[in-house]
Amino acid sequence: MEEKIIKTEYSDTMQKSFIDYAMSVIIARALPDVRDGLKPVQRRTLYDMYELGIRYDRPYRKSARIVGDTMGKYHPHGDSSIYEALVVLTQDFKKGMPLIDGHGNFGNIEGDGAAAMRYTEARLQKITQEAMLADLDKDVVDFQPNFDETETEPTVLPSRFPNLLVNGSEGIAVGMATSIPPHNLGEVIEAAKAYIMNENITTKELMRYVKGPDFPTGGIVCNKDELLSIYETGIGKIKLRGKVEVEKTKGGKLNLVISEIPYTMIGANIGKFLQDVAALYEQKKAPEIIDISNQSSKEGIRIVIELKKDTDIENFKNLLYKKTRLEDTFGVNMIAISDGRPETLGLKDIIAKNVAFQYEVATRKYTTLLNKELEKREIQEGLIRACNIIDLIIEIIRGSKDRDMVKKCLVKGDTEGIKFRSKESSIMAAQLNFTERQANAILDMRLYKLIGLEIDALIKENEQTNANIYKYEDILDRRDSMAQVLIQDLDTLKKEYSRKRRTVIENSQEAVYEEKKPEDTDIMFLMDRFGYCKTIDMTTYERNKEAADAEFKHVVKCRSMGRVCVFTNTGQLHTVKVSDIPFGKFRDKGLPIDNISNYNSANENIVAITSQSEMNLYRLLFVTKQSMCKIVSGGEFDVAKRTVAATKLNDGDEVISIEVLNEQQHIILHSKDGYFLRFDIGEIAELKKTAAGVRGMRLGKDDFIDGVYYCSPSDNGTIMYNDKNIEISKIKVAKRDTKGTRQKTPPKK
Repeated sequence: MEEKIIKTEYSDTMQKSFIDYAMSVIIARALPDVRDGLKPVQRRTLYDMYELGIRYDRPYRKSARIVGDTMGKYHPHGDSSIYEALVVLTQDFKKGMPLIDGHGNFGNIEGDGAAAMRYTEARLQKITQEAMLADLDKDVVDFQPNFDETETEPTVLPSRFPNLLVNGSEGIAVGMATSIPPHNLGEVIEAAKAYIMNENITTKELMRYVKGPDFPTGGIVCNKDELLSIYETGIGKIKLRGKVEVEKTKGGKLNLVISEIPYTMIGANIGKFLQDVAALYEQKKAPEIIDISNQSSKEGIRIVIELKKDTDIENFKNLLYKKTRLEDTFGVNMIAISDGRPETLGLKDIIAKNVAFQYEVATRKYTTLLNKELEKREIQEGLIRACNIIDLIIEIIRGSKDRDMVKKCLVKGDTEGIKFRSKESSIMAAQLNFTERQANAILDMRLYKLIGLEIDALIKENEQTNANIYKYEDILDRRDSMAQVLIQDLDTLKKEYSRKRRTVIENSQEAVYEEKKPEDTDIMFLMDRFGYCKTIDMTTYERNKEAADAEFKHVVKCRSMGRVCVFTNTGQLHTVKVSDIPFGKFRDKGLPIDNISNYNSANENIVAITSQSEMNLYRLLFVTKQSMCKIVSGGEFDVAKRTVAATKLNDGDEVISIEVLNEQQHIILHSKDGYFLRFDIGEIAELKKTAAGVRGMRLGKDDFIDGVYYCSPSDNGTIMYNDKNIEISKIKVAKRDTKGTRQKTPPKK
């Protein structure tokens, strides 16, 4: 076979392939159909349950059975996507009207996932069976072959109400996403009825019935005036708030109880809300909080925040609205598949397209019913006529050789070959003109049908059939009659399945929170040798002073509204807001200082940490490895930048000591080769932070400063050097920029 190579432009191939992929995701995966409000995976799951006979009045079946059957017959994708779709259809906190009745652990509002599909069971809800899957046997929708053409599946379910609005939908496709909020079933049905009665109705008039979204979690919609624009364009933002109530306890304390949450908070965001409230307390933005607890149960949401007696409740609520997800935004983008392509739809568009679909379904349904009744009438009329001439028919049957001979006589009056008792019977038989269907019914008729009561029943049945034919023809011929039928169906659904609205629609004032300026108090900064830092109050520090000084490498007193200055060996100064440092208990771990500052522990080491407020009162003495010294006024480091150069360094040099000068008078420099030099601090010049400094000690080749000590003239302490105590009083005072004295005990190599 000769090889054929097709040459084509690569960009054209990529473009075509991507468009095909994008349209497949948009049409066959991510977006719902405006007619039944379902995505393909949801539609196939419901249809498969219907085919398996898992009805609302029958026992539950394992979810794994449903998922496997759906995947094998209709949806050739991962089982997890099918099960997740099934789970969502059971969750009454996500759907306005759940379509599947779940039995077992199908997750909860707090974000816990459903149990594995082998553990859970499911069956159809009654409304699903009656309002979305009924009449499939009446040719109301088109069927298409499944992926391997071994089965057929409906292209759309014959939903009798605008399910897209009632249950909403969320999905991310390629280049677009849909986000439709759920609505109240009763309100949507009333809006659909209003549209049926007046197709020129406006969106504003429809909103007399559909007040706005009705989220299963309740809550409050705060921007009522903006809803008209959202429903006209299909795009916008709905502002949601949780429902907050105030309870007074016996001790006079106040409990703020959140009984309803914004729809966007369901799942892990409830835990995030609790963390945010706790963070407000830790950051001292909400000191009035005593305790917070999540007391939610199967009965509903109940989050309790215990507050102090004198709390300004309104201001605290506004704080929660501003700083947490108790007030949130639901982005509306009502995109659905309409006529085979994605389209952004408004409220009226969705209702109009669903109503048009209802007319189409009703037309096909009553056409099918009419045809069945016409067939039934034809047979009934033939049987009634046959009963009137039953003797002749029996004579024809007895005189014929086979069934075909009888049938020809009944349909065409062909008497050839039939033996009649009289010529009159032959003449009457020749005049017979039953239809094929009537003839077959006569031949299949049982003798007991000739009983008088049976004949009367047949006549009554024929009268009922004629009445049905008249009714169906009237519905099909007159649009008003069909509209009345649709309205009756909608009224029946509303009467049985509607419920009260849960979400309140109003215009709320913008939350205005007056933030109290926190008090600027003394607190203690603690950092361990691993770089984890925190702040604690002075009372806690005083109570644990010995342990704090022993366990932590840096212990610095600072102001709660001030900054902490971190000096490193590279000559950099990193400032950190004290408010950014976690405030807590003595045994709390804290946070790495790398996370809250520009300090990088991989490239630099901390030499000293001081409080910025303390530095403004004192001077700082810098000593480098190459023996460069200088004194800098602390005011020079009162900067707003997070990182600045604290000193100028020569090549290869680094800072080894920074001391806040108070009462120190002498400095002792100790070199690696064992030289000690003691001189008066007054000999060190006070310079700017950009200066390199003056030389403190003359160093030999390859020697460098290894230690720095501070003392007073009368200091009788000791310095540990090479496992030997050296008395400070025996180190003579010399001049700066000299070599110093070498100790008798050489340093160990």
